Amino acid sequence: MWPFTSEAAAAAWQQAYRSGGTQPWHLDPAQTALSFTTGFLDFDEIDLVVVKSVRGDEAYVSVGYRADGNPPSVAAVIHLARFGQGDDAPWEVVGTRDSRLTLTQPKYGAAASSPLTVGGRITGVDEAIRVDVRQASTGARLGTVSGVPAGGQAQPWSTQVTFQGATDPVIVVVASTGGHYQGVEAFAVTAIRTVD
Repeated sequence: MWPFTSEAAAAAWQQAYRSGGTQPWHLDPAQTALSFTTGFLDFDEIDLVVVKSVRGDEAYVSVGYRADGNPPSVAAVIHLARFGQGDDAPWEVVGTRDSRLTLTQPKYGAAASSPLTVGGRITGVDEAIRVDVRQASTGARLGTVSGVPAGGQAQPWSTQVTFQGATDPVIVVVASTGGHYQGVEAFAVTAIRTVD
């Protein structure tokens, strides 16, 4: 899903790292998760690693924020996996482990085209969900829908988003909500394959 769009791109980074130490953050799942959140998604307020769990070639990193001096709140649990071969294989964001805000449609890895039906479940009060369709190679938003009303206890939500300009074989679907303490307080991501 991010930051590498192919195994060849990950291998090219490995060569650059071995020869010159380029971008060492790719070797740290927590730094990769934060770079994904603040750099790729532009969720600047989600700037804390709350919990990190690494087992072999998989990692789960809880990212979040601290509001009004309260203990840190988790906005998402980012799932990462090693991408490529060797002890210096970089970490790749492959999705999120969702709870308060879930993104179950489209299914992870499904082939999809525009317009895209997006949905899941949410627990919260007076939520307004935003959905972005993005691609890793450019970081561009290919489509956006905002202000989808939702709320309650594990209540379903759904919307349609139109997108265009996808050139990557895999695109990223992002659902987010917030507005109580800060702009984004919870998010979920999934990846789909584009079809012509």
